[in-house]
Amino acid sequence: MRLNEITDRAGARKASRRLGRGIGSGRGKTAGRGHKGQKARAGVALKGFEGGQMPIHRRVPKRGFKNPTRKRLVAVNLERLQQAVDAGRLDPAQAVTEKTLCDSGVVTKARDGVRLLAKGDLKAKLSVEVHGASKAAIAAVAAAGGKITVTAPPKVKADKSAKKAKKAKGAKKAKAGAKAGQSQGAAGSEGAAGVQDAADAGGPDDA
Repeated sequence: MRLNEITDRAGARKASRRLGRGIGSGRGKTAGRGHKGQKARAGVALKGFEGGQMPIHRRVPKRGFKNPTRKRLVAVNLERLQQAVDAGRLDPAQAVTEKTLCDSGVVTKARDGVRLLAKGDLKAKLSVEVHGASKAAIAAVAAAGGKITVTAPPKVKADKSAKKAKKAKGAKKAKAGAKAGQSQGAAGSEGAAGVQDAADAGGPDDA
């Protein structure tokens, strides 16, 4: 084979459609756009437009969100570790880290970390150091005589007592405000009633 004989594989390059090259081409004159109309013009984008009615992307409700700080973890099962050990790609005497998993081909890319899951059986005694692991996987590694180290920081649980105290304080404040409003309303109605009584009492004398 020579350099001038190297070509792309069949179908690797698709020729662009040639428009407006005569009626014999099948795409001449109006070039497949038809006669006139909005879609025959350039710069028209009607995707999602439904003739003026509420489009579907606005009719359906929005649910959930995408966490911008999420961790993209790669899942690895115990059976894959055992297969790598049997194939000689992992040395049981050495610590199994995310780097060794990538070098041995167990994972292609570690991304934000590796999470060990408990699918399959593990017979080899391994010392595993990964970002995360399920409880079943930790128990399986320990049962095989190995140990596992989780490098991810532990989750900090929110202090619910402080939150409850803050909520109770707000409710108490709102209740006190409502009570004060009721007392002011009652005082105002009593004052109006006293003025009306005085007016009623002074009416015959003035006459």
